[in-house]
Amino acid sequence: MDELKQAQALYDTLVEFAVTYSFQIVGAIIIFLLGWWVANKIGHMVENLMVSRNIDITLSRFTGGACKLVVLGIVIIIALGNVGISVTPLIAAVGAVGLGAGLAIQGMLANYAAGFTIIITRPFVVGDTIRVRGVAGVVDQVMLPYTILIDEDNVHIQIPNKLIVGEILHNSAENMLIELEIGVAYSSKVDEVINVIRKAVETVDGVSEEKSPAIGVDNFGDSSINFGIRVWAPAVRHFEVRYALNQAIFNALQQHNIEIPFPQREVRMLDQ
Repeated sequence: MDELKQAQALYDTLVEFAVTYSFQIVGAIIIFLLGWWVANKIGHMVENLMVSRNIDITLSRFTGGACKLVVLGIVIIIALGNVGISVTPLIAAVGAVGLGAGLAIQGMLANYAAGFTIIITRPFVVGDTIRVRGVAGVVDQVMLPYTILIDEDNVHIQIPNKLIVGEILHNSAENMLIELEIGVAYSSKVDEVINVIRKAVETVDGVSEEKSPAIGVDNFGDSSINFGIRVWAPAVRHFEVRYALNQAIFNALQQHNIEIPFPQREVRMLDQ
């Protein structure tokens, strides 16, 4: 009998709760669903508006996502208030938990803070070629915790953002510098060698036309005059263009009978 009485009491309590709060619960669910839909619409609208104004895609996505989260937070507060749940203690509890979690995941938070700095200051954008901490590649994605680069071998390189902010960053937009050096005999004519190398460089596909190649005497070696060649090429074709340049320059020097010397040493035996 006691169990039947307890079951009946529980049933009466549930019925009373459903009768008293059913409309509030249904209303909260409707508010949440409508709010979710509105938040998505506002997020996409803000992102598309910024993209149409030629604003960086990374910043556009971040702003759109932030607007969506703000609207969704307001909707959740309204929905909970409609049910009669006070959000003040909930906010205090979330703050306390957040403080403890923040102390436990300082490294992760540092990445997010650095990612936010990158998105706001924009030292680079998607499509730029950057070099940082000895790693180089084309920027594919800029996320809050990390940045993804793609190198010429199509390898995706994920770098934590805290390792980027505050470091020396090389940003060469879409291109990357190729530096070469070749030595010729001291009997060669400097102007002729420069013209031969320049014409050879111009025949290589992939060399940037925006910046003229820099070619000149770099230093004087023991056995050769060393010429430096600096050209710009797309980062995704760096080694392809580099190897083509070496071959074109070597062939051109041979065709014009310009000697490429090898190191020589003269050894003398002294009579004892």
